[in-house]
Amino acid sequence: MIRSYQKLFANNKKWVLEKTKHTPYFFHQLAAGQQPNFLWIGCSDSRVSAEQLTGTNPGDMFVHRNIANMVIHTDMSMLSVLDYAVNVLGVQHIIVCGHYGCGGVAAAMGSKQVGLIDNWLRHIKDVYRLYQDELDSLSDPAQRLSRLVELNIQEQVYSLASTSIVQNAWNLGNPLQIHGLVYDLKTGLLNDLQMSADNPDAIDAVYRLEPVEVIATP
Repeated sequence: MIRSYQKLFANNKKWVLEKTKHTPYFFHQLAAGQQPNFLWIGCSDSRVSAEQLTGTNPGDMFVHRNIANMVIHTDMSMLSVLDYAVNVLGVQHIIVCGHYGCGGVAAAMGSKQVGLIDNWLRHIKDVYRLYQDELDSLSDPAQRLSRLVELNIQEQVYSLASTSIVQNAWNLGNPLQIHGLVYDLKTGLLNDLQMSADNPDAIDAVYRLEPVEVIATP
């Protein structure tokens, strides 16, 4: 255990040497500030590393991860990340990325208690309830799981679009786009589900918020 922990430091030094060999001022530039173009909302699964699977460098992507890549409107951690990414960093793309074979989604399909996480997974059960007819028509459990992973992404894209943070950005004319992706662990490839949103028309009228009137200070 100690040896595996110490290996992290050895790997860190090797990484620093490789970075500075090709770009001597890499870390000086990185320390000057961040201007990421992407916010990545992904699953906490250790096999799904946003930067590695997209080939991006530190500073390119602002990242938030949780179990099963959920966008829950009462999750202050996610909302804080979203607000900072949109209103401070000025990201232009928000990516919600799940992965096939997601353990969280699989657990939500069953009735076995796991623990505290059951309360979190209930939101995925809500997605199942919305599409139960379609999902129950699939006899292959693996196919049903893959489809629920995709539908869950679809609902998280929709949830993002209905937040006040995203809607206010759109109302201000910010070119913000939301994308839904699924990572395939078996191939290493990203699947663009073509579930995008870039304006308030992407959501039902009941979720749309009127633009906030900005009062100029004298």
